[in-house]
Order: sequence, then C-alpha cells, then structure tokens
Amino acid sequence: METQEALYQHINRFAKIGHTEFSEIITYFDVLMVEKKEVLARSGSKCDQLFFVAKGCLHSYFTDQAGVEKTIKFAIEDWWITDFLAFHHQRETEFTTQAVEPSEVLRISHNSYEQLLNAHPALERYFRNVYEVTSGAALMRMKYIFDYSKEEIFNRFREQFPEFVNRVPQYMMATYLGLTPEYLSKIRGKKLS
Repeated sequence: METQEALYQHINRFAKIGHTEFSEIITYFDVLMVEKKEVLARSGSKCDQLFFVAKGCLHSYFTDQAGVEKTIKFAIEDWWITDFLAFHHQRETEFTTQAVEPSEVLRISHNSYEQLLNAHPALERYFRNVYEVTSGAALMRMKYIFDYSKEEIFNRFREQFPEFVNRVPQYMMATYLGLTPEYLSKIRGKKLS
C-alpha cells in the first residue's frame, strides 16, 4: 500500500485527484519488488514500459565500445525512468534499466499508459510536468558537463543531490558525471581532508 500511496502523493503535486479516481488509476499499474542488479528493461528490446520508483534506486546505462557501462540517468523515490524517446515511438531502446538497490516500482505498459490517459485526462497534465522536469534535469546535466570543471561537476551534483553520494556506487556516479572512478575517488578524498 505504501508503494501506491507514493504514486498518489506524487500525482497530487501536479494534478489534483481524489482517492476514488486513484483507485481506478492504480489498476493500470503492476507493482514490482525488484532485487538489487535486477534488469527491468534490456538494450535492444522494445521499450514499452514506464517505471515509477516508490522506494529504492534504478539506473539506465549503455555499454560503450570498450565494454564499459556508462550510466545516463538515475531514478530514486518519486522519479520516473525509461527511455522516454523509445517509449514514445515504441521502438527498441539502446539502454538497460537496472536496480541499483532493492526497489519497489510501479510499472505501466505503453498500451495501458495510452488507455490511462484516455480514461483520466487530468493525468495528461501530470505527465507533462514529469516530462518537463525530466527534460530540464537532462539539460542541466549537459550544462554541467560543458561548463564546469570535473571537480565542480561533482561538487554541484553533491550539493543538489546529497542522497546519491553515499547511496550510489562510485563507478556509476563517475560515469554519470563523465569522470573516471579513480578521479572521483581523488575528488572525494580531497574534500574529506
């Protein structure tokens, strides 16, 4: 029930709905209890699922030509995650989505998502807000990469998202920030001195 309540509270930040309407909305979702390192979506498969993190942490990554995993996004409590472009176009994703830690997730298929929006038009506003925030966060990440030194990138990330610093494995955080794990370790050690 806590998993469902998390979504109810999140929806009501952007679009007001009552418990009666929410009891209909939640029927479009599946609740998943995900183990650490469990894959929810695999690169090369059709992207037909959207995930809401009620508890835990997920990340999406690709594997580069050298075989190194490169994290492109994280999702913690109250965040949505998928390859939004592939989900929209219903095509194969180039990214794998995996649990960083044991997580409780609500999943909706693309077909159910379309049905949900038709049955509950107020959720169009909700998802528009979600996508705007997601797009804005991606733009800020790009600005950090182009505008700040490597040390500034980490320091700003730590200031804005302190919950990640001790929660996410260092190698994932490093690739997300465009750093090597060794360099990130050096920066973190410098701040502790």
